[in-house]
Amino acid sequence: MAKRGQRGGTPATVAASGAGVAFTLHAYEHDPAVASYGEEAARVLGVDPGRVFKTLVADVDGGLTVALVPVSASLGLKALAAAVGGKRAAMADPAAAERATGYVRGGISPLGQRRRLRTVVDRSAVDLPSVFVSAGRRGLEIELAPADLIRLTGAVTAPIARE
Repeated sequence: MAKRGQRGGTPATVAASGAGVAFTLHAYEHDPAVASYGEEAARVLGVDPGRVFKTLVADVDGGLTVALVPVSASLGLKALAAAVGGKRAAMADPAAAERATGYVRGGISPLGQRRRLRTVVDRSAVDLPSVFVSAGRRGLEIELAPADLIRLTGAVTAPIARE
């Protein structure tokens, strides 16, 4: 069921609504003691961790790049760099990621970012019926079709996840 025209939504939900994308919001009580936000979302929502994607921000050759990988995997930095034609990648400083995206760590959404960053979605998303990504705050996930996620973020797909 699509949630449209929400007042007081997050920038992610506003962006999805504004683009006319069908999505479902999933809210849950976030436990501040949990170390992995994405794994918590998968467990609490009862969703296969392969369908819940974490939003990571990396520095590729001096420019910030967003990487989306399943919470059940880790990011392959060399693969990410190669996907965007770069040579070296490292995880971005959390403060730089927060400034660029407008979101706080643990709630960084690939949608509605303050500044649109290059984005790479792990290829595993393409064959899924829907994926879950942060909706812009801890304890809130947005479920949408992978094609819509890719279109809204201007992403490329590549095998960037490592088991």
